[in-house]
Amino acid sequence: MRKRHLTLAIGVSIATLSSSALYAEQLSLNATGIVSTHQHHTALERDFYATLGERTGLDIQVNFNPLDVVGVNMQDTMRMVSSGSFDVVETTIGSASRDDPFLEGLDLIGVSPDIDTLQITIDAYRGVFSDRVAERFNARVMGLWPFGPQVFFCSGDVASLADLRGKRVRSFTPSMSALLEYLGATPITLQFAEVYPALQRGVAECGVTSPTSGNTGNWPEVTDSLLMLGVSWSVQAHMMNQDTWNAMSAEAQEAIEEAYADLESQYWDMARTLTQDAVNCSTGDDSCEGYNRFDMTLVEPSEEDVALLNEAVSDVILPTWSKTCNANYAECASLWNSTIGEARGLSIE
Repeated sequence: MRKRHLTLAIGVSIATLSSSALYAEQLSLNATGIVSTHQHHTALERDFYATLGERTGLDIQVNFNPLDVVGVNMQDTMRMVSSGSFDVVETTIGSASRDDPFLEGLDLIGVSPDIDTLQITIDAYRGVFSDRVAERFNARVMGLWPFGPQVFFCSGDVASLADLRGKRVRSFTPSMSALLEYLGATPITLQFAEVYPALQRGVAECGVTSPTSGNTGNWPEVTDSLLMLGVSWSVQAHMMNQDTWNAMSAEAQEAIEEAYADLESQYWDMARTLTQDAVNCSTGDDSCEGYNRFDMTLVEPSEEDVALLNEAVSDVILPTWSKTCNANYAECASLWNSTIGEARGLSIE
């Protein structure tokens, strides 16, 4: 039986000499978060939980550990929060979508070419996404934010998307795998911690991740070319078990919701500001600050690369995702069309 993390301390008001009891909430949350190699993101998350009581004015204690410390795979996070094994989890939407394809609709390959467009995309989908998470996973979405553009770290000389043909490339979402197959590459599904040794041994020849994650994970030690074509954003979510949430007072809910909204905003700021510095450091630019310095070759995407990505969106990404998602949830494509599709001028037939 799941352990309750929310308790109430009951006290009597001596000053009023009345028999009415005053309830002071004592909140205790068990939380897991980002893999610890993401040093800047983990530091922000750790500080958030350490100061959550001060931020909210609540009597709250949080037992927080990064995902790799507690030994949980990202793909298991939705089940962990659903069951209440953790009160709060941080998860990558692409990995979580293996439990429900509808979730991946938030960050499909090629749909949001820049971060401002991504903000529009997430705002459009947030309501239906949150409803689905509550229905399927007994969880409440506390925040949605991106790591940054998902680009290609490759061994050897890679000058375009076309050069991925025949290569083994790390993927972590179904639509990313569909893109790679469309390009003639072989997708290999790997957890983030598995990618460095796979690249080192030649099991994979390229990996897709954000510039910040790739740098802190030391991928430039085992790759040569950084192809800066962002194909998606590795959107992340903080989610709280719905039973934990429902056990809180309305006042506590409001305070905690505001705190997570501020955390989300800070992560969006990080995605906007840290990406370029991570690129500079990975490619040995003199302006490198805050990340490890390497000497990769920077490859800017061409018009042909962008055109090929857009072609893949219409030819394979949207049709493949909608077919899989509709088989699992009949309203999938219609909800996507009325939210993200309408915001982006796209439609799934």
